[in-house]
Amino acid sequence: MNEWPWRVRGRSVLPAGRTLVMGILNVTPDSFSDGGRYRDVDSALEAALGMLEDGADIIDVGGESTRPGRPGPVSPDEELRRVLPVVKALRDKAPQALISVDTYKAEVAEQVLDAGADIINDIYALRFAPNIGNLVARHGAGLILMHMQGTPETMQDNPTYQNVVVEIKNELRHAMDMAIERGVPEEAIVVDPGFGFGKTVEHNVELLANLEYFRLLQRPVCVGLSRKRFLGTLCGGLDVHEREEATLAAQTMAAIHGASIIRTHNVKAAKRALAVADAVLARL
Repeated sequence: MNEWPWRVRGRSVLPAGRTLVMGILNVTPDSFSDGGRYRDVDSALEAALGMLEDGADIIDVGGESTRPGRPGPVSPDEELRRVLPVVKALRDKAPQALISVDTYKAEVAEQVLDAGADIINDIYALRFAPNIGNLVARHGAGLILMHMQGTPETMQDNPTYQNVVVEIKNELRHAMDMAIERGVPEEAIVVDPGFGFGKTVEHNVELLANLEYFRLLQRPVCVGLSRKRFLGTLCGGLDVHEREEATLAAQTMAAIHGASIIRTHNVKAAKRALAVADAVLARL
């Protein structure tokens, strides 16, 4: 069970005595799993409130698809048009909810933090916009630093590592140092090895098998395994909507191997699977 603290806007979020669940809320037309489902504020808010009712600890709002091979990024203005009204509505309806925004653009981070978002989930780990660190520090917010080799457009072209686990750990350590230099307290940082972001099937399996290695960073670990392509490949080539059982197996393995936060599309199923994993982990 996680023993590293995570503080967000003055709240002690971890340790929590159990694995936390982060519900994915993509307000995009083209995300790989749920693109187009929540394209207006009312439907997005209803989905977020439903995830909170199902037991989500965090709602992660995303306004730009980062699926492999996407055509390209959206503008900051378009991303804000998608996410900002949702953040404001959710903050109004669920004042105690922990709201994360999945963005790597400083313009977006600044406005959603001003609107009440608690966490910035940065897939570039500050490589694209280092001053996100300054914004997070100013607001006392949380910061999730994710590893990605390349960009969403190119990351799956030919991902290559000499030692995938060691290299990703070292790159996350560098990202942490960058954040700390920008004023982010270490206890505000969570790391994410970035399953599926510039990794082959073999790389992803190796990461999952060795997730405990990231304890060397002495920070909580967040993982996003939900419906990922490598899970479908391991099961013989399943379509994205046929990967629920594989997702739950991978999420349970991640919790057993040290993940503190599970990012998922299906909050209810993850909560039920993790309740069993957490009960067993409490006896180890």
